[in-house]
Amino acid sequence: MPTSRSGGQLVVDALQIHGVDIIFGVPGESYLPVLDALHDSSIRFIVNRQEGGAAFMADAYGKMTGKPGICFATRGPGATNASIGVHTAFQDSTPMILFVGQVGNDFVEREAFQEIDYRRMFGQMAKWVAQIDRADRIPEYIARAFQIATSGRPGPVVLALPEDCLSAQASVADTRAYRPVQASPSAAQIEELHFRLTQAKRPFILLGGTGWDETACQQLAAFAERQQLPVGCAFRFQDLLANTHPNYVGDVGIGINPKLADRIKNADLVIAIGPRLGEMTTSGYTLFEAPCPRQSLIHIHSDALELGRVYQADMMINSGMREIAAALRCLPKVSTPDWSTQLQQAKAELAAWQQEPAIFKQENAPLNLWQVVQDLQAACPADTIITNGAGNYATWAHRYFLYGGLRTQLAPTAGAMGYSVPAGIAAKILDPSRTVVTFAGDGEFLMNGQELATAVQYGAAVIILVFNNSMFGTIRMHQEREFPERVSGTQLQNPDFAALARAYGAHGEIVEHTEDFSAALQRALTHTRQQKLPALIELRYDGNLITPGASLANIRASAKKAGK
Repeated sequence: MPTSRSGGQLVVDALQIHGVDIIFGVPGESYLPVLDALHDSSIRFIVNRQEGGAAFMADAYGKMTGKPGICFATRGPGATNASIGVHTAFQDSTPMILFVGQVGNDFVEREAFQEIDYRRMFGQMAKWVAQIDRADRIPEYIARAFQIATSGRPGPVVLALPEDCLSAQASVADTRAYRPVQASPSAAQIEELHFRLTQAKRPFILLGGTGWDETACQQLAAFAERQQLPVGCAFRFQDLLANTHPNYVGDVGIGINPKLADRIKNADLVIAIGPRLGEMTTSGYTLFEAPCPRQSLIHIHSDALELGRVYQADMMINSGMREIAAALRCLPKVSTPDWSTQLQQAKAELAAWQQEPAIFKQENAPLNLWQVVQDLQAACPADTIITNGAGNYATWAHRYFLYGGLRTQLAPTAGAMGYSVPAGIAAKILDPSRTVVTFAGDGEFLMNGQELATAVQYGAAVIILVFNNSMFGTIRMHQEREFPERVSGTQLQNPDFAALARAYGAHGEIVEHTEDFSAALQRALTHTRQQKLPALIELRYDGNLITPGASLANIRASAKKAGK
Protein backbone atom coordinates (compact mmCIF):
# COMPACT_ATOMS: atom_id res chain seq x y z
CA MET A 1 0.00 0.00 0.00
CA PRO A 2 1.51 3.37 -1.00
CA THR A 3 2.25 5.77 1.83
CA SER A 4 0.34 9.02 2.11
CA ARG A 5 2.12 12.02 0.58
CA SER A 6 1.25 15.67 0.05
CA GLY A 7 0.46 16.90 -3.43
CA GLY A 8 3.69 18.90 -3.39
CA GLN A 9 5.70 15.79 -2.52
CA LEU A 10 3.94 13.81 -5.25
CA VAL A 11 4.96 16.46 -7.80
CA VAL A 12 8.62 16.32 -6.80
CA ASP A 13 8.66 12.51 -6.59
CA ALA A 14 7.17 12.30 -10.08
CA LEU A 15 9.77 14.70 -11.46
CA GLN A 16 12.55 12.57 -10.01
CA ILE A 17 11.06 9.41 -11.54
CA HIS A 18 11.13 11.09 -14.94
CA GLY A 19 14.80 12.00 -14.57
CA VAL A 20 14.53 15.73 -13.83
CA ASP A 21 17.78 17.13 -12.48
CA ILE A 22 17.28 20.89 -12.87
CA ILE A 23 14.27 23.20 -12.49
CA PHE A 24 14.20 26.86 -13.52
CA GLY A 25 11.75 29.24 -11.91
CA VAL A 26 10.74 32.06 -9.65
CA PRO A 27 9.32 31.03 -6.25
CA GLY A 28 5.71 31.82 -5.40
CA GLU A 29 3.38 31.25 -2.49
CA SER A 30 1.01 29.40 -4.81
CA TYR A 31 3.27 26.34 -4.86
CA LEU A 32 4.92 26.41 -1.43
CA PRO A 33 4.40 22.63 -0.85
CA VAL A 34 6.48 21.93 -3.97
CA LEU A 35 9.26 24.23 -2.77
CA ASP A 36 9.22 22.43 0.58
CA ALA A 37 9.46 19.01 -1.08
CA LEU A 38 12.35 20.22 -3.25
CA HIS A 39 14.32 20.98 -0.07
CA ASP A 40 15.09 17.30 0.49
CA SER A 41 15.30 16.23 -3.15
CA SER A 42 18.24 15.81 -5.51
CA ILE A 43 16.72 18.26 -7.99
CA ARG A 44 18.57 21.55 -8.41
CA PHE A 45 16.29 24.60 -8.35
CA ILE A 46 17.79 27.51 -10.32
CA VAL A 47 16.17 30.66 -8.96
CA ASN A 48 15.61 33.23 -11.70
CA ARG A 49 14.89 36.95 -11.50
CA GLN A 50 11.92 36.93 -13.90
CA GLU A 51 9.70 34.15 -15.17
CA GLY A 52 10.38 35.01 -18.81
CA GLY A 53 14.07 34.31 -18.21
CA ALA A 54 13.20 31.09 -16.40
CA ALA A 55 11.04 29.86 -19.27
CA PHE A 56 13.74 30.70 -21.81
CA MET A 57 16.24 28.73 -19.72
CA ALA A 58 13.87 25.76 -19.69
CA ASP A 59 13.59 26.02 -23.47
CA ALA A 60 17.39 26.08 -23.79
CA TYR A 61 17.59 23.01 -21.56
CA GLY A 62 15.11 21.22 -23.83
CA LYS A 63 17.13 22.13 -26.92
CA MET A 64 20.41 21.04 -25.31
CA THR A 65 19.26 17.70 -23.89
CA GLY A 66 16.20 16.64 -25.88
CA LYS A 67 14.47 16.16 -22.51
CA PRO A 68 11.71 18.47 -21.28
CA GLY A 69 12.98 21.67 -19.70
CA ILE A 70 11.10 22.25 -16.45
CA CYS A 71 9.91 25.69 -15.37
CA PHE A 72 7.92 26.71 -12.29
CA ALA A 73 6.01 29.98 -12.10
CA THR A 74 3.51 31.35 -9.66
CA ARG A 75 -0.07 32.04 -10.65
CA GLY A 76 -1.32 35.02 -12.66
CA PRO A 77 1.52 37.49 -13.30
CA GLY A 78 4.13 34.75 -13.02
CA ALA A 79 2.35 32.64 -15.62
CA THR A 80 1.91 35.56 -18.02
CA ASN A 81 5.61 36.40 -17.72
CA ALA A 82 6.51 32.79 -18.51
CA SER A 83 4.21 32.63 -21.53
CA ILE A 84 6.90 34.00 -23.88
CA GLY A 85 8.96 30.88 -23.26
CA VAL A 86 5.96 28.63 -23.90
CA HIS A 87 5.26 30.32 -27.23
CA THR A 88 8.93 30.02 -28.19
CA ALA A 89 9.02 26.34 -27.25
CA PHE A 90 5.89 25.70 -29.32
CA GLN A 91 7.18 27.35 -32.51
CA ASP A 92 10.65 25.85 -31.97
CA SER A 93 9.26 22.34 -31.22
CA THR A 94 11.16 22.20 -27.92
CA PRO A 95 10.10 19.77 -25.18
CA MET A 96 9.17 21.76 -22.08
CA ILE A 97 6.78 21.57 -19.12
CA LEU A 98 5.60 24.70 -17.33
CA PHE A 99 4.08 24.21 -13.89
CA VAL A 100 2.02 27.19 -12.75
CA GLY A 101 0.36 27.86 -9.42
CA GLN A 102 -3.41 28.22 -9.29
CA VAL A 103 -6.01 29.37 -6.80
CA GLY A 104 -7.62 26.66 -4.72
CA ASN A 105 -10.65 24.84 -6.06
CA ASP A 106 -12.80 26.49 -3.39
CA PHE A 107 -12.03 29.91 -4.95
CA VAL A 108 -12.18 29.00 -8.62
CA GLU A 109 -14.35 31.03 -11.08
CA ARG A 110 -14.58 33.98 -8.65
CA GLU A 111 -11.74 35.96 -10.25
CA ALA A 112 -9.83 35.34 -7.08
CA PHE A 113 -6.43 36.90 -6.47
CA GLN A 114 -4.30 36.34 -9.62
CA GLU A 115 -6.73 33.75 -10.99
CA ILE A 116 -6.49 32.88 -14.71
CA ASP A 117 -8.08 30.12 -16.74
CA TYR A 118 -4.88 28.59 -18.10
CA ARG A 119 -6.66 26.36 -20.58
CA ARG A 120 -7.88 29.42 -22.44
CA MET A 121 -4.70 31.43 -21.88
CA PHE A 122 -2.23 28.81 -23.13
CA GLY A 123 -4.58 26.88 -25.42
CA GLN A 124 -2.99 27.92 -28.73
CA MET A 125 0.62 27.93 -27.59
CA ALA A 126 0.99 24.52 -25.95
CA LYS A 127 0.51 20.90 -26.97
CA TRP A 128 -1.60 20.25 -23.87
CA VAL A 129 -2.90 22.42 -21.03
CA ALA A 130 -4.45 20.84 -17.95
CA GLN A 131 -5.21 21.49 -14.31
CA ILE A 132 -4.64 18.83 -11.65
CA ASP A 133 -7.56 19.12 -9.27
CA ARG A 134 -6.97 15.91 -7.30
CA ALA A 135 -3.75 15.00 -5.53
CA ASP A 136 -4.16 11.28 -6.29
CA ARG A 137 -3.95 12.00 -10.03
CA ILE A 138 -0.69 14.00 -9.91
CA PRO A 139 1.54 11.08 -11.01
CA GLU A 140 -0.82 10.32 -13.91
CA TYR A 141 -0.95 13.90 -15.18
CA ILE A 142 2.79 14.43 -14.94
CA ALA A 143 3.57 11.17 -16.74
CA ARG A 144 1.20 12.22 -19.52
CA ALA A 145 2.82 15.66 -19.67
CA PHE A 146 6.27 14.15 -20.26
CA GLN A 147 4.86 11.74 -22.83
CA ILE A 148 3.15 14.51 -24.82
CA ALA A 149 6.07 16.93 -24.59
CA THR A 150 8.52 14.43 -26.10
CA SER A 151 6.49 12.30 -28.53
CA GLY A 152 5.82 13.15 -32.16
CA ARG A 153 6.61 16.81 -32.71
CA PRO A 154 8.08 17.87 -29.34
CA GLY A 155 6.63 20.91 -27.63
CA PRO A 156 5.49 22.56 -24.40
CA VAL A 157 2.90 21.36 -21.90
CA VAL A 158 1.34 23.51 -19.17
CA LEU A 159 0.09 22.03 -15.89
CA ALA A 160 -1.78 24.16 -13.35
CA LEU A 161 -1.43 23.26 -9.66
CA PRO A 162 -4.28 24.48 -7.38
CA GLU A 163 -3.09 25.30 -3.88
CA ASP A 164 -5.47 22.91 -2.14
CA CYS A 165 -4.34 20.06 -4.40
CA LEU A 166 -0.71 20.61 -3.41
CA SER A 167 -1.46 20.63 0.32
CA ALA A 168 -3.85 17.65 0.20
CA GLN A 169 -2.67 14.14 1.13
CA ALA A 170 -3.04 11.11 -1.11
CA SER A 171 -1.94 7.46 -1.18
CA VAL A 172 -1.18 6.62 -4.78
CA ALA A 173 1.37 4.52 -6.65
CA ASP A 174 4.10 6.10 -8.75
CA THR A 175 4.22 5.72 -12.52
CA ARG A 176 7.07 4.41 -14.66
CA ALA A 177 9.45 6.85 -16.33
CA TYR A 178 8.22 8.23 -19.65
CA ARG A 179 9.35 6.79 -22.99
CA PRO A 180 9.01 9.03 -26.07
CA VAL A 181 7.23 7.56 -29.08
CA GLN A 182 8.18 8.38 -32.68
CA ALA A 183 7.00 7.09 -36.02
CA SER A 184 9.34 5.26 -38.39
CA PRO A 185 9.52 5.21 -42.19
CA SER A 186 8.36 2.06 -43.93
CA ALA A 187 10.65 -0.02 -46.12
CA ALA A 188 8.52 0.91 -49.12
CA GLN A 189 8.95 4.63 -48.40
CA ILE A 190 12.72 4.31 -48.14
CA GLU A 191 12.79 2.32 -51.38
CA GLU A 192 10.76 5.01 -53.15
CA LEU A 193 12.96 7.79 -51.73
CA HIS A 194 16.01 6.01 -53.08
CA PHE A 195 14.41 5.61 -56.49
CA ARG A 196 13.51 9.29 -56.65
CA LEU A 197 17.08 10.15 -55.69
CA THR A 198 18.43 8.05 -58.57
CA GLN A 199 16.25 10.04 -60.99
CA ALA A 200 17.35 13.47 -59.71
CA LYS A 201 19.79 15.72 -61.53
CA ARG A 202 19.88 18.63 -59.06
CA PRO A 203 19.06 17.22 -55.59
CA PHE A 204 19.28 19.13 -52.33
CA ILE A 205 18.93 18.13 -48.66
CA LEU A 206 17.40 20.54 -46.16
CA LEU A 207 17.79 19.70 -42.46
CA GLY A 208 15.88 21.21 -39.57
CA GLY A 209 13.63 20.65 -36.60
CA THR A 210 14.20 18.89 -33.31
CA GLY A 211 14.47 15.29 -32.17
CA TRP A 212 18.04 14.82 -33.42
CA ASP A 213 20.84 13.26 -31.42
CA GLU A 214 24.55 12.88 -32.11
CA THR A 215 24.15 9.49 -33.74
CA ALA A 216 21.37 10.65 -36.05
CA CYS A 217 23.39 13.68 -37.14
CA GLN A 218 26.41 11.49 -37.85
CA GLN A 219 24.31 9.03 -39.84
CA LEU A 220 22.75 11.80 -41.90
CA ALA A 221 26.14 13.39 -42.54
CA ALA A 222 27.50 10.04 -43.71
CA PHE A 223 24.51 9.61 -46.04
CA ALA A 224 25.03 13.04 -47.60
CA GLU A 225 28.75 12.49 -47.95
CA ARG A 226 28.33 9.08 -49.56
CA GLN A 227 25.80 10.44 -52.05
CA GLN A 228 27.75 13.71 -52.60
CA LEU A 229 24.66 15.78 -51.80
CA PRO A 230 24.64 19.48 -50.85
CA VAL A 231 23.10 20.08 -47.44
CA GLY A 232 21.55 23.27 -46.10
CA CYS A 233 20.34 23.78 -42.54
CA ALA A 234 17.06 25.51 -41.76
CA PHE A 235 16.74 28.79 -39.89
CA ARG A 236 18.55 28.53 -36.54
CA PHE A 237 19.25 24.82 -36.93
CA GLN A 238 22.72 25.38 -38.39
CA ASP A 239 24.28 23.03 -35.87
CA LEU A 240 22.68 19.88 -37.32
CA LEU A 241 25.73 19.54 -39.54
CA ALA A 242 29.18 20.85 -38.68
CA ASN A 243 29.66 23.93 -40.84
CA THR A 244 33.13 22.70 -41.79
CA HIS A 245 31.69 19.47 -43.21
CA PRO A 246 32.38 18.99 -46.94
CA ASN A 247 28.65 18.81 -47.71
CA TYR A 248 27.46 21.85 -45.74
CA VAL A 249 26.53 24.68 -48.12
CA GLY A 250 24.83 27.25 -45.87
CA ASP A 251 21.88 28.25 -43.71
CA VAL A 252 18.40 28.53 -45.15
CA GLY A 253 16.59 31.36 -43.40
CA ILE A 254 16.55 35.13 -43.01
CA GLY A 255 19.22 36.77 -45.14
CA ILE A 256 19.85 33.62 -47.16
CA ASN A 257 22.70 33.63 -49.66
CA PRO A 258 20.90 34.56 -52.92
CA LYS A 259 22.85 31.90 -54.81
CA LEU A 260 21.80 29.28 -52.28
CA ALA A 261 18.19 30.41 -52.64
CA ASP A 262 18.47 30.04 -56.41
CA ARG A 263 19.99 26.60 -56.01
CA ILE A 264 17.02 25.44 -53.93
CA LYS A 265 14.49 27.01 -56.31
CA ASN A 266 16.16 25.30 -59.27
CA ALA A 267 16.57 21.91 -57.60
CA ASP A 268 14.57 19.09 -59.14
CA LEU A 269 14.45 17.18 -55.83
CA VAL A 270 14.47 18.58 -52.29
CA ILE A 271 14.56 16.16 -49.37
CA ALA A 272 13.44 18.19 -46.34
CA ILE A 273 14.25 16.22 -43.20
CA GLY A 274 12.80 17.73 -40.03
CA PRO A 275 11.87 21.35 -40.82
CA ARG A 276 8.25 22.51 -40.75
CA LEU A 277 8.93 24.56 -43.90
CA GLY A 278 7.58 27.65 -42.21
CA GLU A 279 7.86 31.31 -43.13
CA MET A 280 11.46 31.89 -42.03
CA THR A 281 12.92 28.75 -43.59
CA THR A 282 11.14 29.27 -46.91
CA SER A 283 11.88 33.01 -47.18
CA GLY A 284 8.25 33.95 -46.82
CA TYR A 285 7.02 30.86 -48.70
CA THR A 286 8.99 31.81 -51.83
CA LEU A 287 11.63 29.05 -52.01
CA PHE A 288 8.77 26.64 -52.64
CA GLU A 289 5.50 27.55 -54.30
CA ALA A 290 2.36 26.71 -52.32
CA PRO A 291 0.52 24.46 -52.34
CA CYS A 292 2.39 22.45 -55.02
CA PRO A 293 6.13 23.20 -55.27
CA ARG A 294 7.81 23.22 -58.67
CA GLN A 295 10.55 21.04 -57.21
CA SER A 296 9.86 17.43 -56.43
CA LEU A 297 9.58 17.57 -52.64
CA ILE A 298 10.04 14.80 -50.10
CA HIS A 299 8.96 16.15 -46.73
CA ILE A 300 9.88 14.16 -43.62
CA HIS A 301 8.54 15.30 -40.26
CA SER A 302 7.81 13.84 -36.84
CA ASP A 303 4.22 15.17 -36.82
CA ALA A 304 1.81 13.72 -39.38
CA LEU A 305 -0.36 16.84 -39.03
CA GLU A 306 2.52 19.02 -40.26
CA LEU A 307 2.79 17.07 -43.50
CA GLY A 308 0.67 18.69 -46.21
CA ARG A 309 -0.13 21.65 -43.98
CA VAL A 310 1.30 24.19 -46.44
CA TYR A 311 3.00 22.14 -49.13
CA GLN A 312 1.61 19.08 -50.86
CA ALA A 313 4.83 17.13 -51.23
CA ASP A 314 5.38 14.32 -53.71
CA MET A 315 6.28 12.14 -50.75
CA MET A 316 5.28 12.75 -47.13
CA ILE A 317 6.97 10.59 -44.53
CA ASN A 318 5.97 10.66 -40.88
CA SER A 319 9.14 9.80 -38.98
CA GLY A 320 11.29 10.75 -36.07
CA MET A 321 14.75 12.05 -36.88
CA ARG A 322 16.62 9.14 -35.32
CA GLU A 323 14.44 6.72 -37.22
CA ILE A 324 14.85 8.32 -40.65
CA ALA A 325 18.59 8.83 -40.20
CA ALA A 326 19.05 5.16 -39.31
CA ALA A 327 17.13 4.14 -42.44
CA LEU A 328 19.01 6.49 -44.78
CA ARG A 329 22.44 5.32 -43.65
CA CYS A 330 21.75 1.94 -45.22
CA LEU A 331 20.95 3.27 -48.70
CA PRO A 332 23.45 2.27 -51.38
CA LYS A 333 25.33 4.99 -53.22
CA VAL A 334 23.68 6.37 -56.33
CA SER A 335 26.28 5.85 -59.07
CA THR A 336 24.78 8.13 -61.71
CA PRO A 337 24.52 11.00 -62.11
CA ASP A 338 27.59 12.45 -60.39
CA TRP A 339 26.63 15.42 -58.18
CA SER A 340 30.13 16.26 -56.96
CA THR A 341 30.52 19.21 -59.33
CA GLN A 342 27.30 20.80 -58.08
CA LEU A 343 28.44 20.27 -54.51
CA GLN A 344 31.77 21.98 -55.13
CA GLN A 345 30.01 24.91 -56.80
CA ALA A 346 27.74 25.29 -53.79
CA LYS A 347 30.75 25.18 -51.44
CA ALA A 348 32.47 27.89 -53.48
CA GLU A 349 29.35 30.05 -53.31
CA LEU A 350 29.26 29.64 -49.53
CA ALA A 351 32.95 30.59 -49.20
CA ALA A 352 32.36 33.73 -51.25
CA TRP A 353 29.29 34.58 -49.16
CA GLN A 354 31.31 34.40 -45.95
CA GLN A 355 34.09 36.75 -47.09
CA GLU A 356 34.53 40.13 -45.42
CA PRO A 357 31.77 42.50 -46.59
CA ALA A 358 32.93 45.62 -48.38
CA ILE A 359 30.79 47.91 -46.25
CA PHE A 360 33.41 48.23 -43.50
CA LYS A 361 36.05 49.53 -45.88
CA GLN A 362 33.54 51.74 -47.68
CA GLU A 363 32.40 53.34 -44.44
CA ASN A 364 35.86 53.34 -42.80
CA ALA A 365 34.28 51.70 -39.73
CA PRO A 366 36.30 51.78 -36.49
CA LEU A 367 34.80 48.44 -35.36
CA ASN A 368 34.64 45.66 -37.96
CA LEU A 369 32.04 43.11 -36.80
CA TRP A 370 33.14 40.58 -39.40
CA GLN A 371 36.62 40.61 -37.88
CA VAL A 372 35.09 40.30 -34.42
CA VAL A 373 33.54 36.99 -35.50
CA GLN A 374 36.83 35.84 -37.06
CA ASP A 375 38.67 36.58 -33.81
CA LEU A 376 35.98 34.77 -31.85
CA GLN A 377 36.22 31.73 -34.10
CA ALA A 378 39.99 31.61 -33.75
CA ALA A 379 39.96 31.92 -29.96
CA CYS A 380 37.15 29.48 -29.08
CA PRO A 381 36.99 25.65 -29.22
CA ALA A 382 35.01 23.93 -31.96
CA ASP A 383 32.30 22.87 -29.51
CA THR A 384 31.62 26.45 -28.36
CA ILE A 385 27.92 27.15 -27.85
CA ILE A 386 26.63 30.35 -29.44
CA THR A 387 23.32 31.80 -28.25
CA ASN A 388 21.39 34.72 -29.65
CA GLY A 389 17.93 36.22 -29.65
CA ALA A 390 16.29 38.40 -32.29
CA GLY A 391 17.77 41.35 -34.15
CA ASN A 392 20.01 42.29 -37.07
CA TYR A 393 23.10 41.76 -34.91
CA ALA A 394 22.37 38.00 -35.09
CA THR A 395 23.34 38.09 -38.78
CA TRP A 396 26.99 38.19 -37.76
CA ALA A 397 26.56 34.89 -35.90
CA HIS A 398 24.41 33.19 -38.52
CA ARG A 399 26.35 34.13 -41.61
CA TYR A 400 29.95 34.14 -40.45
CA PHE A 401 30.38 31.83 -37.45
CA LEU A 402 31.09 28.18 -38.24
CA TYR A 403 29.07 26.01 -35.86
CA GLY A 404 30.85 22.90 -34.70
CA GLY A 405 27.97 20.44 -34.76
CA LEU A 406 24.92 19.40 -32.76
CA ARG A 407 24.00 21.66 -29.84
CA THR A 408 26.42 24.45 -30.57
CA GLN A 409 23.62 26.89 -31.49
CA LEU A 410 20.79 28.05 -29.24
CA ALA A 411 18.47 30.57 -30.87
CA PRO A 412 14.69 30.99 -31.12
CA THR A 413 13.07 30.31 -34.48
CA ALA A 414 10.11 32.21 -33.02
CA GLY A 415 12.22 35.39 -33.15
CA ALA A 416 11.74 36.14 -29.46
CA MET A 417 13.80 39.00 -28.05
CA GLY A 418 15.33 38.45 -24.62
CA TYR A 419 16.30 34.84 -25.34
CA SER A 420 20.06 35.12 -25.69
CA VAL A 421 21.16 35.82 -22.11
CA PRO A 422 18.99 33.22 -20.31
CA ALA A 423 19.87 30.60 -22.95
CA GLY A 424 23.59 31.25 -22.54
CA ILE A 425 23.36 31.00 -18.76
CA ALA A 426 21.34 27.77 -18.95
CA ALA A 427 23.85 26.25 -21.38
CA LYS A 428 26.75 27.09 -19.09
CA ILE A 429 24.93 25.67 -16.05
CA LEU A 430 24.25 22.46 -17.97
CA ASP A 431 27.76 22.06 -19.34
CA PRO A 432 30.28 24.15 -17.37
CA SER A 433 33.25 22.72 -19.26
CA ARG A 434 32.21 24.21 -22.60
CA THR A 435 32.74 27.77 -23.78
CA VAL A 436 29.44 29.64 -24.14
CA VAL A 437 29.21 32.96 -25.99
CA THR A 438 26.04 35.02 -26.13
CA PHE A 439 25.29 37.48 -28.92
CA ALA A 440 22.84 40.11 -27.63
CA GLY A 441 21.59 43.33 -29.13
CA ASP A 442 21.43 46.40 -26.89
CA GLY A 443 17.63 46.40 -26.96
CA GLU A 444 17.45 42.65 -26.51
CA PHE A 445 19.94 42.48 -23.65
CA LEU A 446 17.87 44.74 -21.43
CA MET A 447 14.83 42.50 -21.80
CA ASN A 448 16.43 39.76 -19.68
CA GLY A 449 19.80 41.19 -18.68
CA GLN A 450 18.75 40.87 -15.05
CA GLU A 451 19.57 37.17 -15.35
CA LEU A 452 23.22 38.18 -15.03
CA ALA A 453 22.44 38.03 -11.33
CA THR A 454 21.44 34.39 -11.82
CA ALA A 455 24.68 33.72 -13.71
CA VAL A 456 26.77 35.19 -10.89
CA GLN A 457 24.79 33.34 -8.21
CA TYR A 458 25.34 29.96 -9.84
CA GLY A 459 28.79 30.53 -11.33
CA ALA A 460 27.59 30.36 -14.94
CA ALA A 461 30.67 31.77 -16.66
CA VAL A 462 29.12 32.80 -19.97
CA ILE A 463 30.69 35.46 -22.21
CA ILE A 464 28.18 38.05 -23.41
CA LEU A 465 28.78 40.29 -26.41
CA VAL A 466 26.40 43.25 -26.38
CA PHE A 467 26.03 44.84 -29.83
CA ASN A 468 25.31 48.46 -28.98
CA ASN A 469 24.13 50.67 -31.84
CA SER A 470 21.64 52.67 -29.72
CA MET A 471 18.57 51.54 -31.61
CA PHE A 472 16.13 48.74 -32.28
CA GLY A 473 18.10 48.04 -35.44
CA THR A 474 15.83 45.62 -37.29
CA ILE A 475 12.79 47.85 -36.91
CA ARG A 476 14.82 50.92 -37.86
CA MET A 477 15.97 49.11 -41.02
CA HIS A 478 12.39 48.31 -42.03
CA GLN A 479 11.37 51.84 -41.06
CA GLU A 480 13.92 53.41 -43.37
CA ARG A 481 12.87 51.06 -46.16
CA GLU A 482 9.17 51.91 -45.86
CA PHE A 483 9.21 55.42 -44.36
CA PRO A 484 12.64 56.93 -45.08
CA GLU A 485 13.89 59.66 -42.74
CA ARG A 486 10.83 59.31 -40.47
CA VAL A 487 12.50 57.80 -37.41
CA SER A 488 9.91 56.96 -34.79
CA GLY A 489 10.06 54.73 -31.72
CA THR A 490 13.36 53.02 -32.52
CA GLN A 491 15.93 55.20 -30.73
CA LEU A 492 17.54 53.91 -27.52
CA GLN A 493 19.43 55.64 -24.73
CA ASN A 494 21.54 52.91 -23.19
CA PRO A 495 23.42 52.49 -19.92
CA ASP A 496 27.10 51.70 -19.69
CA PHE A 497 26.70 47.94 -20.18
CA ALA A 498 30.21 47.15 -18.97
CA ALA A 499 29.63 49.05 -15.73
CA LEU A 500 26.26 47.33 -15.35
CA ALA A 501 27.96 43.95 -15.68
CA ARG A 502 30.49 44.87 -13.02
CA ALA A 503 27.67 45.95 -10.72
CA TYR A 504 26.27 42.43 -10.97
CA GLY A 505 29.68 40.96 -10.13
CA ALA A 506 30.72 40.06 -13.67
CA HIS A 507 33.71 41.21 -15.69
CA GLY A 508 32.85 44.07 -18.03
CA GLU A 509 34.62 46.21 -20.61
CA ILE A 510 33.96 48.27 -23.73
CA VAL A 511 35.40 47.79 -27.22
CA GLU A 512 35.09 50.48 -29.89
CA HIS A 513 37.95 49.56 -32.26
CA THR A 514 38.64 46.35 -34.15
CA GLU A 515 42.22 46.02 -32.94
CA ASP A 516 41.07 46.03 -29.29
CA PHE A 517 38.64 43.13 -29.47
CA SER A 518 40.98 40.16 -29.54
CA ALA A 519 42.74 41.19 -26.31
CA ALA A 520 39.41 41.96 -24.64
CA LEU A 521 38.12 38.52 -25.62
CA GLN A 522 41.22 36.86 -24.15
CA ARG A 523 40.66 38.72 -20.88
CA ALA A 524 37.04 37.59 -20.85
CA LEU A 525 38.01 33.98 -21.55
CA THR A 526 40.62 34.05 -18.81
CA HIS A 527 38.17 35.58 -16.33
CA THR A 528 35.45 33.02 -17.01
CA ARG A 529 37.88 30.11 -16.73
CA GLN A 530 39.67 31.27 -13.62
CA GLN A 531 36.95 33.09 -11.68
CA LYS A 532 34.01 30.93 -12.84
CA LEU A 533 32.00 34.09 -13.32
CA PRO A 534 30.45 35.72 -16.42
CA ALA A 535 32.07 38.38 -18.57
CA LEU A 536 30.51 41.04 -20.78
CA ILE A 537 32.04 42.93 -23.69
CA GLU A 538 30.09 45.90 -24.96
CA LEU A 539 30.67 46.46 -28.68
CA ARG A 540 29.98 50.07 -29.56
CA TYR A 541 29.62 50.50 -33.30
CA ASP A 542 28.12 52.73 -35.94
CA GLY A 543 24.39 52.08 -36.22
CA ASN A 544 24.53 53.01 -39.88
CA LEU A 545 26.20 49.63 -40.53
CA ILE A 546 22.95 47.76 -40.07
CA THR A 547 23.64 44.68 -42.23
CA PRO A 548 26.64 43.14 -44.01
CA GLY A 549 25.19 44.14 -47.36
CA ALA A 550 23.72 47.61 -46.83
CA SER A 551 23.93 50.66 -44.60
CA LEU A 552 20.94 52.57 -43.32
CA ALA A 553 21.98 55.43 -45.58
CA ASN A 554 21.86 53.17 -48.63
CA ILE A 555 18.52 51.68 -47.63
CA ARG A 556 17.11 55.17 -47.10
CA ALA A 557 18.43 56.43 -50.44
CA SER A 558 16.96 53.43 -52.28
CA ALA A 559 13.58 53.95 -50.64
CA LYS A 560 13.52 57.62 -51.55
CA LYS A 561 14.52 56.82 -55.11
CA ALA A 562 11.59 54.40 -55.29
CA GLY A 563 9.29 57.23 -54.26
CA LYS A 564 8.50 56.12 -50.72
